[in-house]
Amino acid sequence: MSGFTVGVIGAGAVGQSTAALLVQEHWCARVIIAARTPESATGLVTDLEDMREITLSSVRAEVAPVAEMRTADAVVVCPRATFTNTATSDIRMAGLAANAPLITGLARDLASYTGIVIVVTNPVDVLTRLFATTVGKAAQVYGIGSSTDSARYRIALAAHHRVPPSVVHGWVIGEHGDGAVICASTTTVNGSRAEVPLTYVRAQLADRPRQINAGIGRTRCGPAGAVLAALRKTLGISDGTEVLSVNHDGVWLGIPLRFSAGRPTVCLPDLDPDEQRRLAASRSKLDSAFQQILQGEPA
Repeated sequence: MSGFTVGVIGAGAVGQSTAALLVQEHWCARVIIAARTPESATGLVTDLEDMREITLSSVRAEVAPVAEMRTADAVVVCPRATFTNTATSDIRMAGLAANAPLITGLARDLASYTGIVIVVTNPVDVLTRLFATTVGKAAQVYGIGSSTDSARYRIALAAHHRVPPSVVHGWVIGEHGDGAVICASTTTVNGSRAEVPLTYVRAQLADRPRQINAGIGRTRCGPAGAVLAALRKTLGISDGTEVLSVNHDGVWLGIPLRFSAGRPTVCLPDLDPDEQRRLAASRSKLDSAFQQILQGEPA
């Protein structure tokens, strides 16, 4: 059977949603699942088999150990350590101490992997860097986060201007978290520069995930959609631009990348002085958190 093999590590909310989307993708031949427990992986694969039969999909779903992920064309890393997040600000960063050992262990298990890795686990920018520096230089490691922020930005601005999101062009870059940078100065609506109510937009970027968490416990569909979009671009299935966390001058943070046949080109928009200042602050914050983890200190 032709097509790509994609590994999914983690059978939680995002892992389940991502795997379900992959089973419907014509370019995907095989989805292999690894999870914290064999029961979780087996349960998800059994559910996917039911879906495959009902929808007449040709994509196979199988349980696999993490070591077998080396055979995959791409691996999605989305497990979450067991911990209670009581933070009221910097919520995503609060998971760093708990999730860092988990991500480090997985990267060591996949050392010298040469395929594509999409990291989802938060704080995604720091953990993408941690995975990338541990797994080895052969892997192409990306993080998703700013892609969902950019989608939420376009939705919020479209509502404000009473237009469809498809006519809004603009990015949120930097940290996927409280240090996110809204590229308001280059945002357009219907091809023209647009008013951006920053206070309203920032509130929406914070409120939308809270609303999701309050209603269904955890974000899942949006991040899964971002993973699918990233896989299509990084595997060369389609061309286009995605905001992904990558190494930009030594620090991993959300940057727009234009993909052509799977090859990325940085296309960072022009930033006004305030946006430049915010991006520098985001970079400093993310680098500090990474250094603290390396030194075994709480972030």
